[in-house]
Amino acid sequence: MTVRRTKRGDERTSLDGTTADVVICGASFAGLAVARELAGTGADVLVVDRYEVGERATSACAAPTPWLHAMGVAGAIRQELPYMRFTTPHGSVRYRLPWSWSAFDYRHLCELLHAQADARFDTAKVEGRTEAGVLTDRGEIEAPLVVDALGWKRVLGSMYQPPEAPLSRGLEAHPPHDASGDELHCWIERSVVRRGYGWHVPAGGEVRVGVGSYDPRRHVKEATVALAEREAGGVGRFQGNWFPHRLRDAADDRTFFAGDSAGHCFPLSGEGIRTAFYFGIAAGREIANVLEGSKPREQALRDYAAFSARHAPAFRRALRLQRLVPALPPRALALGLRAFTPFVDHAFSWYLNQAHPGMATSWERTQTSSRRAGRPSAKAI
Repeated sequence: MTVRRTKRGDERTSLDGTTADVVICGASFAGLAVARELAGTGADVLVVDRYEVGERATSACAAPTPWLHAMGVAGAIRQELPYMRFTTPHGSVRYRLPWSWSAFDYRHLCELLHAQADARFDTAKVEGRTEAGVLTDRGEIEAPLVVDALGWKRVLGSMYQPPEAPLSRGLEAHPPHDASGDELHCWIERSVVRRGYGWHVPAGGEVRVGVGSYDPRRHVKEATVALAEREAGGVGRFQGNWFPHRLRDAADDRTFFAGDSAGHCFPLSGEGIRTAFYFGIAAGREIANVLEGSKPREQALRDYAAFSARHAPAFRRALRLQRLVPALPPRALALGLRAFTPFVDHAFSWYLNQAHPGMATSWERTQTSSRRAGRPSAKAI
């Protein structure tokens, strides 16, 4: 079990009086993407999390390979997977994708992202918003620009409460099993999970087996154990969490929300890693505009919220499929998967385009000392 690393004893000094230009709450995919985007602005950026960077994984750790290269974290890849297989009770179909997935090491990826930022980091549990910044279990941090990248709870806004909120459940086991292969394998079997899917991901000498349920009232541990024992002969350690399947407002009048806190997790697939990168980059760019004086904070918040909202049609389309697929008769689903083969390249290209890795390199900031010298101070923003 992971032990939270918030400072204790003599190390547990008060954060009251701590100031920064930007405070980023959350040191996983979205928060580190924001921090990475702010590197070179000259801003005083502080990242806070209740765990050390890379200490506690809660998601299945596979993402589109082009995104991992675009973010400069290809060194964390454990295995590239150019194929996907979908299995139903009435057959199995294997697709060669127009791009590949890659299983990666969570800690190493987070460390690589953190190394690209020039932000400070400290451990603290973020408890809420204040007029001047954020309140933590070690005191108040003051900052005019605040990012909530803390996950589905949306700690700095109106919080979600499962099982009433539009959330899915996911749990992954890491069986002590050597695995080889070149495919991300998904099961759509009601005997495994009634509304959801199971997965099997080889990851460079190990295997990861998990279950995701679109119904927040359905527990998934029993299903995950059964699938792991069936496919890998054991269970090993677990990791998992709730994940959203509906977009939320990506900003209010004073806070940027990125990743799961804004519902930036694609319905149907439950994929939230590359969308956390994508929207984290977008938030970072708007914050950089504020720091460099080209936009007031209020305009940056509105523009970021509008950028996120423009993706709503694609999220709604995926949500309709999330509702449709579990309702299809199993034989019809099997026939549909086989008939889908000629459309794989088009469909998966569309899917990647909804949060394309070109976002990571499509906007270059001129990082000159003269621009940094002209950046307004925190108090002036």
